Amino acid sequence: MEKIKDIIFIEGFGADSNCYLIDNILIDTGTGMNKDYLPLKIKESGLNIDDIEMIVNTHCHYDHVGGNYLFPNSKVAIHEKDAIILEDEGNPLTASFLFGKSVKRHDVDEKLKEGDKIANFEVIHTPGHSPGGISLWDGEILISGDTVFANGGFGRLDIGGSVEEMKKSMEKLAKLDVEYLLPGHGPWVNNGKKHIELAKQMFSGY
Repeated sequence: MEKIKDIIFIEGFGADSNCYLIDNILIDTGTGMNKDYLPLKIKESGLNIDDIEMIVNTHCHYDHVGGNYLFPNSKVAIHEKDAIILEDEGNPLTASFLFGKSVKRHDVDEKLKEGDKIANFEVIHTPGHSPGGISLWDGEILISGDTVFANGGFGRLDIGGSVEEMKKSMEKLAKLDVEYLLPGHGPWVNNGKKHIELAKQMFSGY
């Protein structure tokens, strides 16, 4: 567990996404298959499960939302387009079938849209990997979900994704002066703008 500025980075375990703690807001929850891992990491940070006031899911895929059930008293926020998927029990666009699981219907408390605020972060709608994928931006740090990863990686497009939307999302992110890139999987990196530019170049082959 590392700290980037005021954000606690909880590395994904197994198939889990990375998770990020901003005060008492948790960004993504992994698969929930390793049910002891995330609560333990949160406890190590000095918080308890009941201290988490809100979960923000960067998108609707199982490896990012499957652990939401671990926080029954927390509000759930997700982009309005992915909220439709999350609230539709058994919707294949959650990609839970890849893990041999199914996602039960989730009630979404806050349906996010472009320009909304989460703590000091602005919500940027970055579809492509999913219809309602988001990134979070504070002027220096970008939490990018599965839109872009370190070293030129980017999210798969074959489960409700869109080449055209991903291209637009990458162009949008490439305009930002990102110092720290905090992705949904893999390592976080500094000099994030270069990693986004590399992802944009790698994607140009589509």
